[in-house]
Parts: sequence; structure tokens; C-alpha cells
Amino acid sequence: MNLFKYALAFVSAGLALSANAADSALISKGEYLTRAADCVACHVVPGGKPFAGGLGFKLPFGTLYSPNITPDKETGIGNWTDDEFVSALQKGVGKDGKHYYPAFPYTSYTLMPREDILAIKAYLFSLAPVQQKPQENDLSFPFNQRWGMFFWNLVFNSNERFAPDAKQSAEWNRGAYLVEGPGHCGECHSPRNIFQAVSTSHSLAGNLLGNWQAYNISSDAKHGIGAWPNEALVSYMAQGYAPGYGGAGGPMADVVEHSLQYLEPADLNAIAVYLKTTKARAEGVSRPAIAINTASMDASNGLGKKIFSDACAACHRLDGTGNQSTIATLAGLKAVNDPAGTNLIATLLSGHNLTRSAPDQKMPDFARGYNDVELAAVSTFVLRRFGQSEPLVKPADVAKSRESALH
Repeated sequence: MNLFKYALAFVSAGLALSANAADSALISKGEYLTRAADCVACHVVPGGKPFAGGLGFKLPFGTLYSPNITPDKETGIGNWTDDEFVSALQKGVGKDGKHYYPAFPYTSYTLMPREDILAIKAYLFSLAPVQQKPQENDLSFPFNQRWGMFFWNLVFNSNERFAPDAKQSAEWNRGAYLVEGPGHCGECHSPRNIFQAVSTSHSLAGNLLGNWQAYNISSDAKHGIGAWPNEALVSYMAQGYAPGYGGAGGPMADVVEHSLQYLEPADLNAIAVYLKTTKARAEGVSRPAIAINTASMDASNGLGKKIFSDACAACHRLDGTGNQSTIATLAGLKAVNDPAGTNLIATLLSGHNLTRSAPDQKMPDFARGYNDVELAAVSTFVLRRFGQSEPLVKPADVAKSRESALH
């Protein structure tokens, strides 16, 4: 009789261990997919608790605030069923039939299969609940009528899962799934139409986000990433920079910080493989030649030249090759070839401070140390020195970027 009890206890313990291992594996998978989907970027406010929501999104018709997605039962998703959670990500319709707006990228998440979505739910439910009720949305009529999203979904949400292309490799299909599904790259890197849906005819062609430009990441060699070696793309995603090709700033730096750097090298390479086969879009800012415009040194821009020599040349050098670190390389970057200077100005205002970057890979912000006239002057100097046009950045352009950065 005792032997039977011992055997039963042994079997029960084995089943419990097996169940715990299965739960642990599911949560681990969910954590990886949550990072791939960069959920925390939208569901946290500066200085706030991860996934507790409250981040505001300013749209042409008002402001949306992200919800709390911790397992708190009063203010979060602690009472959500599996079906409700899956419906939210695939259909944009959550608990109690509540329709979401396309600021929540469910039109991309809809490509994710149920098992991947439930893995994300398992991870979120493994976290400590945070009691935090987000601010109510502030939308003008008729956009504050959520029922109208029913008709929007009929037109713009496919509600279909990702289907691998049998003609492509497993690596290509993995990259396609990550880019188009959980990674939702096109949500930021594509313009939107008048209905605030991603423009399929200009997919990955670039888009303005606040005071930052999300650049063209299509396969176009001049305007996109078609000429980037795979290793440069992988370096950019994993570390936030690829010398001579690009450096992540603003929202893209956040993506690297919270999402891309945690992906497996094989997945990053798969993303690169897929992006280099996307439809080429000859739109947006082009990548300049590496050669610098030496004539700009003699241009009538004494203030900009002086500021660059005093505050910038120690790290970036007058030839743009970078002094202390290759991340300081300016030559060949899109940011110095944009006549509007959008990302250059934004970088000067906010700096470059990825948390895990080495000290010689960080850049201080100049928002407080220099006024709009000074930053406009140095921006003009940099664009003329390292770009391929003769732009003129005005103090009003810097002031506008400062204002956009506050919202």
C-alpha cells in the first residue's frame, strides 16, 4: 500500500514538474514575442511602470492613451479570457466588444497565430499587476464613436494569419513574419492614408513621426536599405548603429533598446533578408555619397562652423569619420542628407543615449546649452558639409522640433 502511495506521489510530482516546465517554456516564448512586438514602448510613460499604459498618442483628431496591460483585475487585463485577448490582437475588438483604434497595430498583429498571441498573454499574466487607470481618450466627434471602427475594419483589417510562401526559404518566411506581424515595421515606416490606415501603395517608404523621420526601409538601393550589407542591417538592429549607414535615434532608438537588441541573431538576419526583397520605393531621403563637401568650410556660415569646431569636431571630426568611436561617423548617413534636417535637429535636441551603449557611444543633448539660432546654424553647416544639397535650416525649424518633442 505504501509502495502504491509512493508511486502515485512520484507520478504526481513528475506531472507537476512537466506542467511547470511547459508553463515556463510558454512564458519564455511569450516574453520573446512581447519583445519582438515591442509592446512596452507604447504601454509605459516616461518614468512609469512597464505595461501599465497611459502613454498619449497625438492624432489629427485628438489624443489616444494606451491601456494598462498588466494582469491587474480592476484596471488591467487580469479578467480577460484567452478568446478576448486573441480577438483584441487579431480583430481590434477586446473585452465587452470594445473596438480599438489603429494606433494599436492590430492590423499587423492579426497575422500572428493564436498560439503566439496566447504565449504573449501568458507572459503578461506572469508579471506583477499594476493598478493604474489610464487617462480617458480625448477625441473629437465623430472619431470618439468606437462603433465606427466596425466599418473601418471591414475595409482595412484583413483578419488573416500569416501564410508562408512556399517559393521562399524558411529564413525569408521567418523574416516576413517578424516584419509584417509582431514587429509591425510598416506601422511606423509607412505613410498613412486619409483614413489613418497604412498606405499599401507606399509601404516601408518612410513616414514622419512627431519630430523624427522614420526612414525608407524598402529594398530601394538609394532611398531604402537595398545597398546595405546584411551585416550592417544586423548591426543596426542589434546595437543601434552601422557606421557609414545609419544610427538609431528617437523612436527607432527605443525599438532597439526595448525590442530588436533582444532578438536572436538568426531572426535579425532573417529580417534583413526579407527587407532586401521588399518592393523598392524610390521615395524619401536618399543616402549621400561618403565624400564630403570641402567647399562648405569656406561657406558664409561662420557661426555654424564655429559651433561644430567647438562642440562637435572632437567626436565627429571635420571629415565626419568619427574620432573616439565608429558610431560617431557622419559621412554616409541619411540624417546629414535630409534638406529639412529633421533627424539631425532632433538628435541635437535629444542626444543619443542608448542605455546599454558604451560611454564613447553616447551623445549629450544640446537643447539647453544652445538656442534655436545656434542650432539652426550648426545644422545648416553639417547638412552642407556632409550632404548633397544646399539647405538652410531656420531657427523656426528648430523651435518647431522642440515643440513637437514635448508632445
